[in-house]
Amino acid sequence: MKAAELRRLNRDELEEKLGTLKKELFKLRVVSQTSRVEKPSTFRHIRRDIARILTAIKEQEDDATKNKA
Repeated sequence: MKAAELRRLNRDELEEKLGTLKKELFKLRVVSQTSRVEKPSTFRHIRRDIARILTAIKEQEDDATKNKA
């Protein structure tokens, strides 16, 4: 998921994707405790996508406060 793609989404869509990724990360952690994960790099990709979404949300909040002032 690219940052430019995320910037085009509105806040609700970003939060929906964030929730989905957090659930996916949780499921992956549970699987890793019970068995081997096929691609361990998936953890890193999901965490980075979560960080990108949080950054996009923060940028939108900052833009909103600049426009009000």
